[in-house]
Amino acid sequence: MIHLEFVEKHYSLAKEQVKVLKNIHLRIDQGEFVAIMGPSGSGKSTVMNIIGCLDRRSEGKYWLNGQLITDYEEKELASIRNRSMGFVFQHFNLLPRLNALQNVALPMVYAGVKQKARNKRAAEVLGKLGLKDRMKHLPNELSGGQKQRVAIARAIVNKPQIILADEPTGALDTKTGRQIMDLFKVLHQDGTTIVLITHEQEVAAYADRIIFVRDGIITGDEAGKD
Repeated sequence: MIHLEFVEKHYSLAKEQVKVLKNIHLRIDQGEFVAIMGPSGSGKSTVMNIIGCLDRRSEGKYWLNGQLITDYEEKELASIRNRSMGFVFQHFNLLPRLNALQNVALPMVYAGVKQKARNKRAAEVLGKLGLKDRMKHLPNELSGGQKQRVAIARAIVNKPQIILADEPTGALDTKTGRQIMDLFKVLHQDGTTIVLITHEQEVAAYADRIIFVRDGIITGDEAGKD
């Protein structure tokens, strides 16, 4: 499903070239639950951004579902993101002036789904995540755990093949974080491929496979221990 080969990411800083990723080789099969783990600044979020077509590699190749997408134009990458991927971030990234239902329905706007159908689908997903009575609430009227469940609902509303989650429990207390990770487990059991970025061993343990990144290099790849 996901195949990175010889992928590098460089930035120019004060006439010097800074290598954020170095010679990354990575395969993730359909249906896997993978945690990419490493300290701050290790390059793990850059790996996720390249997988999610949010950033471009400087060198190397990227295949997704057998298609070489390395040199796709931005419009083509945007279509892949909307059609095949859902994103969950540490700080939720909800639009503050939209209520929960409107936030969840937003990806379907870009997918061209009509308003009645997208509101019905958004309501169904929010209901499944225990937010039936919070649909009309604005983000500032929700708890941290509720905000992240809204963000997860938004990520899955288009039924993506892949969910990419960058430190999804980082802004939550321990109990709420476990509840969110239990949701990811359920999504994985339903067949969704999940790529999770974290620096916490307790969070990474939910995954079936843990990839370790340090200084822009993959230093380990092992089975999860949960």
